[in-house]
Amino acid sequence: MADTTEFKVTPTAIPGLLEIDITVLEDNRGWFQEKFQKEKLVALGFPASFTPIQHSLSFNKETGTTRGFHMEPWEKYVGVIAGKIFAAFVDLRPGAGFGAKVTFAVDSKKAIFVPQGVANSFQTLEPDTYYSYLVNGHWSSDKITEYKYVNLADPDLNIAWPISLDKAIISDKDRTNPMLKDIKA
Repeated sequence: MADTTEFKVTPTAIPGLLEIDITVLEDNRGWFQEKFQKEKLVALGFPASFTPIQHSLSFNKETGTTRGFHMEPWEKYVGVIAGKIFAAFVDLRPGAGFGAKVTFAVDSKKAIFVPQGVANSFQTLEPDTYYSYLVNGHWSSDKITEYKYVNLADPDLNIAWPISLDKAIISDKDRTNPMLKDIKA
């Protein structure tokens, strides 16, 4: 058994979007894990330029809570502290990859690096799920035009949500987000 957290970084079909597997050190007291350890991650291909300035946590009480798709003007390192999610990502950057999508099941042993220009969303698969994210930028009303949103039910994306969206808990705003075809890359 390793005496420190180990990481495995895997590129995905969306350039710059990285899937990160993280080991857990467990014993009779519980467990320990480094959720983010920049030196180890960079050695495995993680972007050295990512410098987080804010750590946020989203508590989701009910199974089926669904958030997104949101694309903010920064990079993001996302993971789950407790619970499990289905995560979906859509490339909104100009070029041939526009509209590409990737999905993952994410629990406490996985993280995802989201490059700028990629929209993210998630759906909780268990109650009392804690979704954690490090970002390298702050929200600003001055940058509101840089934020983009895509409808969770977009038929062109055809995301196979584990819990159908008609049974999911979704904000009114996310229900009315525009379709991908109406987004300018």
